[in-house]
Amino acid sequence: MTTTINQTASRDWVNLRRDEETGIESLHAHFRGHAYDSHDHDEVLVGVTQQGQQQFTCHRAMHTSHPGHAILIEPEAVHDGHAIQAEGFTYVMLYLPQAWATEMMQRRGLPNVSALEAAFKNTLTDDPRLIFAIQQAFFAIHHHEGRLARDQSLDHLLSLLARHIVTRPASVGNESLRQMYQLKDHLHDNMHLDIGLDELARHSGIDRFRLSRQFKSAFGQSPHASLVRLRLRTARTLLAMGNEPAKVASLVGFSDQSHMGRWLQRAYRLSPAAYQRQCTNVLD
Repeated sequence: MTTTINQTASRDWVNLRRDEETGIESLHAHFRGHAYDSHDHDEVLVGVTQQGQQQFTCHRAMHTSHPGHAILIEPEAVHDGHAIQAEGFTYVMLYLPQAWATEMMQRRGLPNVSALEAAFKNTLTDDPRLIFAIQQAFFAIHHHEGRLARDQSLDHLLSLLARHIVTRPASVGNESLRQMYQLKDHLHDNMHLDIGLDELARHSGIDRFRLSRQFKSAFGQSPHASLVRLRLRTARTLLAMGNEPAKVASLVGFSDQSHMGRWLQRAYRLSPAAYQRQCTNVLD
């Protein structure tokens, strides 16, 4: 079942469904004005703007997507979104889980955009074959066209998507970057705790002021922003599994369900209950 969330005050709507077998989420949405705050995803994002102009920041650059543009965003790439015209914008998006994308691409000997050193050549592309493939795969998944239609459309999509991936040389011998990745792992392992800068400084051996600068230089966001996004991504996964929102909030480190709900609304424009209902059909 697909559920539509109508936000009558702004005439925005969000229509989301989840394919249980692959874990792929498909989104069809319309926003006027501000769409969502800066956030990121664990998944590979591929989408198409259908109507209006969709403007967003990603990789520290501003992008404007028009109808006929495909949007390609790697896992953990921070981005936001807003409309620049009064009528707003409409788009479709597929969220491809990293584990699924890695397995499917490795089977075919294709470049894997989930790898640390991989990235899309461009955040926006007007490749007509890829755009058509994204829309076909979206239609097959979102409208439950059956497993054969889903599998064939996804195989075709991945083959075309591989042409847009570039592999960068791995960073070797960069001690500062290595420390920042270790610090990010520490945040991930301890997201349920109330962590302060002094604790991070003790863990890394870097004074708190230099730590903040180096972290932002490495990831384009502060340690706190990174922690919030880690909590949000983990919360989405736990909610999709059917866990109670209050329990999820406690597990990932939000002070309570309302605190988690405010952040989910800002990042994804869905409440915990609405997101969970659309993914699992669990009642409020």
